[in-house]
Amino acid sequence: MSASSPAIEAAQSNRGTLFVEDATVVAIEDFPGDQCVVGMTAPLTASNARPGSFVHVRCDDAIPMRRPLSIMRADRSSGRIDVLFKVVGDGLRALAGREVGDAISLIGPIGRAFTPSPERPRTLLIGGGVGIPPMIFLAEHLKNDAASWQPLVLMGSEIPFPFELTDSALPTPWLDAQVKSTMPLLEGWRITARLASLSDIPGSYRGYVTELAREWLRSLSAEALAEVDIFACGPTPMLQAVAAVAREFALPCQVSLEEFMACAVGGCAGCTVPVQTAAGPAMKRVCVDGPVFDAAAVFPE
Repeated sequence: MSASSPAIEAAQSNRGTLFVEDATVVAIEDFPGDQCVVGMTAPLTASNARPGSFVHVRCDDAIPMRRPLSIMRADRSSGRIDVLFKVVGDGLRALAGREVGDAISLIGPIGRAFTPSPERPRTLLIGGGVGIPPMIFLAEHLKNDAASWQPLVLMGSEIPFPFELTDSALPTPWLDAQVKSTMPLLEGWRITARLASLSDIPGSYRGYVTELAREWLRSLSAEALAEVDIFACGPTPMLQAVAAVAREFALPCQVSLEEFMACAVGGCAGCTVPVQTAAGPAMKRVCVDGPVFDAAAVFPE
């Protein structure tokens, strides 16, 4: 392999951007459906994380394999990051069982981030299940940015949402007035958000989150549609459906993929996925080539 090969150049581009830290647990909050939010102080990661970044966490000293977790919030001033996950398997069960004050080894921040375009300020953020955290991070980033963003966050889940529901006072004239439940954090930020579920969750839209997205997009004028940009994270079937919505309305769309990982730093190539590139089909690593990709490249027609 020559020194100028794309693979080597991609690996070199990640040098100096990853940090190994001993984070300290500062908060643990459990939610129904075996969901857990863990807050940790990790100053280097918090200072360098961007929406879409994730961390590779050692859940317990007795479990050698780390787990990739999306960052839900990153506060540079306090050096804190929050991760949200559903307990599946021994590793995440061990992580959920940690206590405040425990030290946790992590590598981060990893991965390519979302890149909003100021030319499209109407950002549609779609999160499904454990794909919700990157959307919260992106929403907070847009809130804190000087540009005039107009985010709308739509979240879908078939288990209870990992937050207490509250009724939104922010108007959604394009939607039935009974669909009013939202996330208190987003409501406090004055960011419009709505929920979708097939599980009769109070105040939520009964249907898939992509159907809810269509409701909003159909309500927009041609001029407003030209300002829309879509961002999504969630299970693969949902992302495929989001990509279809983006094609239907001829909108750009970025998706954050979920994939099993071993090293998470580009060495093992165990998380590769097929992606369409200008040079033709290629296998890309979700950990460092992603996790954010152009939806049309990952889910072509």
